[in-house]
Amino acid sequence: MTLPNGLTPEAAREKAARAYELDRKHVFHSWSAQKSLDPMVITAAQGCYVWDGEGNRLLDFSSQMVNTNIGHQHPKVVAAIQEQAATLCTIGPPYVNDARSEAARLIAELTPGELNRIFFTNGGADAVEHAVRMARLHTGRYKVLARYRSYHGGTETAVNLTGDPRRWPNDHGNAGVVHFFGPFLYRSQFHATTEAEETERALQHLEQTIAFEGPSTIAAVILESVPGTAGIMVPPPGYLAGVRELCDKYGIVFIADEVMAGFGRTGEWFAIDHFDVAPDLLTFAKGVNSGYVPLGGVAIAPHIAATFDDRAYPGGLTYSGHPLATAAAVATITAMREEGIVENAADMGERVIGPGLRELAERHPSVGEVRGLGVFWAVELVRDRATREPLAPYGGTSPAMNETVAAARAAGLLLFVNFNRLHVVPPCTISEAEAKEGLAILDQALTVADAHAV
Repeated sequence: MTLPNGLTPEAAREKAARAYELDRKHVFHSWSAQKSLDPMVITAAQGCYVWDGEGNRLLDFSSQMVNTNIGHQHPKVVAAIQEQAATLCTIGPPYVNDARSEAARLIAELTPGELNRIFFTNGGADAVEHAVRMARLHTGRYKVLARYRSYHGGTETAVNLTGDPRRWPNDHGNAGVVHFFGPFLYRSQFHATTEAEETERALQHLEQTIAFEGPSTIAAVILESVPGTAGIMVPPPGYLAGVRELCDKYGIVFIADEVMAGFGRTGEWFAIDHFDVAPDLLTFAKGVNSGYVPLGGVAIAPHIAATFDDRAYPGGLTYSGHPLATAAAVATITAMREEGIVENAADMGERVIGPGLRELAERHPSVGEVRGLGVFWAVELVRDRATREPLAPYGGTSPAMNETVAAARAAGLLLFVNFNRLHVVPPCTISEAEAKEGLAILDQALTVADAHAV
């Protein structure tokens, strides 16, 4: 028996042991205390599965960093990267290359409204950095409003925009960012009891924040169309449309962060498409080429782009529109269209994952709520359904969460985890059989969480 990469299990274990040894000696990991870290080795991946350093196969319900939207090692994308490498490995951003031009055309074809100019970056965080820079230069204002319970990236501006605890060590209160509460009915800040009340009161709160901060000082409002790492809180009907109206009313740029939610994840090309709203700027990365080569970007509306018709845009990157990355994007988007991958994500969410998770919620007292769209779901774990006390504190973990995640992994399921939530975010290519396999393992793991619930 061999793994998808052609290695025997014995050879894979030897290679994994060497990789782990070198990792612990030399690699500095992100978002981690280095001394206690015990990272998992991945030796192979194929489709919706990965193989760990011991040769165990795991169903990847995390899509790694919620970015392998077309699964691992998609042959069309691998071939496109190989072909591009044989033709033109790299070229500077001042020069035209066909991979970048075609990727820009395809992305502009998919984005909502009139977002038809594409500025390429290396990933999501720098896409957010440049979107904010464009908004500030366009408006001549500096402040940016961002919601609590959000994540926008790890670079300086992006991490200050972020509304979760990763911001705290990096926030000195001087980034021009003001945070506000977005809608989240399950843990409402507005004492709402219905989605309509939550929308109305959240919009009133945002407008009050704008008024108190001074509309003439605010360059942009940035929102994840559906917040990802922060909890996959699908906005209630009318909320994003209301934000669009407030931005128009006060001359504020509306930035939609689609880094995690875009490119099929929610069952539409972009999550904001569910709400029939067009932003002024849209950031993307991750699923644009499933992370096969680092790539991100900003889709720009004509009125923002026109600001820089006769005025140089003061920003750029050495690898903006890198040929290998954009060739991978062309192949990814083409494969998604040809194979109905976005439609599959919608179908799996509506017909298999959503109903399956709701059925689990009925049987497991540790499940407070499930919510999501497409292949983008959160399972909120609680100690007490009545009080909604979370199974892990905000900004931390707990033995109960660690035991639950370990049980899932031991049974062959890799989950995306944050605080008291399990995120069910498999590739958009997942089959019905694979989805049901994952749900069955999750069912077993939740019995561990139930032992910590009342």
